[in-house]
Amino acid sequence: MKSMKYKVHLLTQKQSLPLALKEGITEDVIREWYAHWDGEVYVAFSGGKDSTVLLHQVRRIYPDTKAVFFDTGLEFPEIRNFVKTFENVVWLKPKMNFKAVIEKYGYPVVSKQNAQRIDQYRNTKSEKLRLIYLSRDSQYRIPLKWRFLINAPFKISDRCCNVMKKRPAKKFTQETGLQPMIGTMAQDSKQRERTYLSKGCNSFDGKNPRSNPLSVWTEKDIWEYIKKYNIPTSPIYQMGYCRTGCAFCMFGLHMEKHPNRFELMKQTHPQLYRYCMEELGMYDVLDYIRRELLKRKLGIDNPLHP
Repeated sequence: MKSMKYKVHLLTQKQSLPLALKEGITEDVIREWYAHWDGEVYVAFSGGKDSTVLLHQVRRIYPDTKAVFFDTGLEFPEIRNFVKTFENVVWLKPKMNFKAVIEKYGYPVVSKQNAQRIDQYRNTKSEKLRLIYLSRDSQYRIPLKWRFLINAPFKISDRCCNVMKKRPAKKFTQETGLQPMIGTMAQDSKQRERTYLSKGCNSFDGKNPRSNPLSVWTEKDIWEYIKKYNIPTSPIYQMGYCRTGCAFCMFGLHMEKHPNRFELMKQTHPQLYRYCMEELGMYDVLDYIRRELLKRKLGIDNPLHP
């Protein structure tokens, strides 16, 4: 078995290849996936630049491939209108809206990993599991920086994506037999990198087979491809946004430079901003996090220690 270090080295090599070679790699991945499922496949199409590139490349090879848009209600209007310009797109709605999800499960704050651990710490009855989340040597530990969120006066979880996208996707596959191709890249996050290193671009085994044909691409490749083939993209990118996923999501917000996604939203979509901050209660959530981080920075309080 190849060591993880060697796999990372191979990934880095592939990520450094010129776009033309990556197009070839991606075409092979798409053809392998298509053949394995006898053409019973679809492209998960969010309206963002990455899935737009994937849909373009798939339909260059198989023009009749269906696209699926998960209509969560969290998208910018520019994204929704852009998706409407494409043919052969199925729109799927989740059973719960975002407001119901955060009321039942909690807000998506900090990161998927930390939100999940905080949620599990709060709701588990196992003292052993709680100790694992607080142990200094545990790979599952909640970082000291974020442990104050254990006692936050609001619910926290990572379940919104599961409820609003993964469940509808699973149901769609069960009903149609179509298997997904998704436009994510290993570069996107450590979790996606780990998934690629363990499963590759095509994963045929397990309960949820999936294909990620753009795994070895980079952000630079995406824009180069768009320019090369003169592909239209949503006007949301001309408004200053780098990410166009769920507009209400707070994951990774603390890592963004000024103006962050909500500061930008206040300028470009003031009505949507007011809905997020006031109707969904996100102002109180973000203000609480900001104040608690400031207190700890000034040494006024300390987070829980192992």
